[in-house]
Amino acid sequence: MERYIRNSAKALIIRDGKMLAIKSRDGQDEWYLLPGGGQEVEELLPDAVCREVAEEMGIRVAAKELVFVIEGMHGEPFHRVDLVFLCEYIGEIENATLQSDYNQVGFEWLDISTLNRAPLYPSKLRRQIMNLYEGKSYQVYLGNEEVGDPEITD
Repeated sequence: MERYIRNSAKALIIRDGKMLAIKSRDGQDEWYLLPGGGQEVEELLPDAVCREVAEEMGIRVAAKELVFVIEGMHGEPFHRVDLVFLCEYIGEIENATLQSDYNQVGFEWLDISTLNRAPLYPSKLRRQIMNLYEGKSYQVYLGNEEVGDPEITD
């Protein structure tokens, strides 16, 4: 089976010590993901992240700087490269028609001070987002994370 690489532009939206995340549920399990999704042909990454957040959450953002890169090489039919942009929250889009992903049940503002214990995936992002917010040094390239890897909760 031939696989391909899929770029995914993700948004890290922070306000008042909290970050906005998509809430997903599968049966009893609940978890969170950064909003965002696949880059389209001839679409710049900052434009992709703004479009995806608008589609998924009905929120307008401005992409600022690229802060994290994380890969997912297995568990999906493609090799995923997530490019996470720090985004400025601008506001809600009136009368937005949302395009929810499978298992998406809403979104929540997660407290960054306890993010290391929240079910945010990929889990390698948790501590690095906390470090970024606290003005500490953080890793930009987080490598590969796949199903079955140990959770990062430090």
